[in-house]
Parts: sequence; structure tokens; C-alpha cells
Amino acid sequence: MAPTVIAPPTVPSFAPLYLQIKGLLEKSLEAREWRPGEAIPSEIDLARRYRVSQGTVRKAIDALAADNLVVRRQGKGTFVATHTEERSSLFRFLRIRRNDGGDVAPVSRLLEVRRGKAAVDVARLLALKVGEPVLVLRRVLEYAGEAVVLDEITLPAALFRGLTKARYDAYRGSMYGFFESQFGVRMLKAEERIRAVAADAATARILGTDAGAPLLAVDRVTLTYGDRPVEVRRGLCVTRAYHYLNELY
Repeated sequence: MAPTVIAPPTVPSFAPLYLQIKGLLEKSLEAREWRPGEAIPSEIDLARRYRVSQGTVRKAIDALAADNLVVRRQGKGTFVATHTEERSSLFRFLRIRRNDGGDVAPVSRLLEVRRGKAAVDVARLLALKVGEPVLVLRRVLEYAGEAVVLDEITLPAALFRGLTKARYDAYRGSMYGFFESQFGVRMLKAEERIRAVAADAATARILGTDAGAPLLAVDRVTLTYGDRPVEVRRGLCVTRAYHYLNELY
């Protein structure tokens, strides 16, 4: 069936036309009209669909590419970006680096998945009602066999029905690739707050350090399409041989 022709929004808007088209394309991406890894229609076809110039569509796609929503491939077209296709996508969200500057891909070891109810602070961050069901995941990231990061990840249960430890353990790939491929939830960007904390006894045992040892706490809220929050995460990091890297542009 041919896609429905959609005209640009007719309501008054101060946004440039290419940003309005970008917004329409984002809605199609969110609706999974084109799935991760698939090619989107050509600029000519999209221009016809939205009744705008090809140049306007090109600017809209350029903006999507800048937001890491699509990937241009020379001579092949434009494809929906995915967390599973490139190793570099791992380091977009994972900013722990060795002090010697090397990039080491960690091994993720899931400790548990449990159900819970959203407390006040989590409900606020995930835009849920207090008491709504959530899933809590605890995992360790190991670098060269050394436990470096302990994550506690809270997700809205409604978006991740059927998530179990066994299902995650059977998946081969990154956690965000797992969320995307198995549940259709794409993590697009994150807001983080960083501070120093002291390791409690339980955390110290898991990370192989001393109780009271300094840890880096990275509190993250991850957003999907429409800036909708879908993950709250706290990572506790041992920084003896590792550091947090933030690149500013």
C-alpha cells in the first residue's frame, strides 16, 4: 500500500519549514513506519509526500542525521540509525574510558530483574504516576575482567513487557540494542548529573573495593522520541584506572 500523502502542518508555526518536516519524519520514525536499519524513502519521494521542495527535505534529513536518528550511506541512501549496527554507538552513551586513553568494550553482566512501584522521585523523572509498575535492573560492567560500573536501571514496566533476565542473557549485543530490537524503545539522548559518593558495603563487595572508597555516581535520565523519558539510571563507577570522558562541541 502506498504511503498516505501528508501535507505540511497548516497551523501557524514559527519553526522553519524544514524543522516542521523533520518533526513529521520523527513521528514516522517513532511509529516505526521505517524500522531500525531500514532505508527511508528517497528525498524525491519524501518531497512529493510532504509537498515541499527536495532541498527542504534534504535539510530536514541533515537535521535528523545530526541528532543520530538516521545515517547517510554514500551511494546507498539514508537509513534509520540503530544501536546494533556500529561499535561507535556504544561509546555515544558509555563514556567510561581507561586512563591510558584506550577504548575497551565492556562485558555486561545482569545481576537481577525485579518488579517494583514508582516512588515519588522516579515517578517524577519518568513522567509516571506514583505507584505505577516499573522494572529495576541491576548489572555490572566489567572491563578486562574487572568490575568497574554497577548500574541500577529503572524502566516503565508498560514499555518493557516480557523483559526477564533469561531473555536479556540470551541476547547478544548492547543493552540499548536489546531495548530497541526486542521492545521497540530507542534511546536517543540522555541528561546526566555527576557527583562523588562513598561506596557502601554492598556496592564495595560487588566492585571489589573498600567500603567508603570514592566512587563516581552518574545519574542519567534517557529520552526517546518527543523527549519522552524512558529510563532512569544510576551508575556507580570505580575510577582507579578509569575516568568519565565528556566531549564538548
